[in-house]
Amino acid sequence: MTKRWRQLALWLHILSSAGWMAQAMTLCVLFSVGVATDTPFVRDASTSMALAIDGRLVGPLANASALTGIVLAVATPWGLVRHWWVLAKFAITLVQLYLGIFLLSGALEDAVETGPSVANIVGAVLMASAIAFQGWLSVAKPWGRVRPDRRTVGVTAPAWVFVATVLVGLVDLAVALVIGSPMPLLSMILLVTILVTRRRWGTVRRVAATAS
Repeated sequence: MTKRWRQLALWLHILSSAGWMAQAMTLCVLFSVGVATDTPFVRDASTSMALAIDGRLVGPLANASALTGIVLAVATPWGLVRHWWVLAKFAITLVQLYLGIFLLSGALEDAVETGPSVANIVGAVLMASAIAFQGWLSVAKPWGRVRPDRRTVGVTAPAWVFVATVLVGLVDLAVALVIGSPMPLLSMILLVTILVTRRRWGTVRRVAATAS
């Protein structure tokens, strides 16, 4: 049961990450159309559509990707700070969420009034590029362990962690589609609950380091 739900959580992570990148590329196209056109109606329509996509898809998919990614790191032997590629993905995700919430979304709302700019296009391109780079990190898993001299094997969380992750991720996506903006309250509650109860899952097992 744990394995099946862990796989579903991984599926949701891949799906939401790919959707996040696809919608970021969609924003890039819409901004490009708005910048290139001389027709006010086309410019206003493209920017308004970009704003709707940002609220109903980009933000919610970003939150779902972040939730599932963090849980899959914390709740599996990979750990959040044991391997450089996981830590790099986590850092990039935090930067993306911060820029998306406090900079890009605000700039998009301004663009509805003033029209899109090249800066909007660059922001969307950087967002999609960062997600693509994170995908490469997941495949290549470069750079080894953060502490090569400390050989430990983490435990896998109980099934309820992955069940809750899948259900909460889907519910938050559904809520965002209905209200038109991300509202990751359940995701935040779940993450706090997981971090608080993490010590009850078991102990970290130390293994002997092999000679290189």
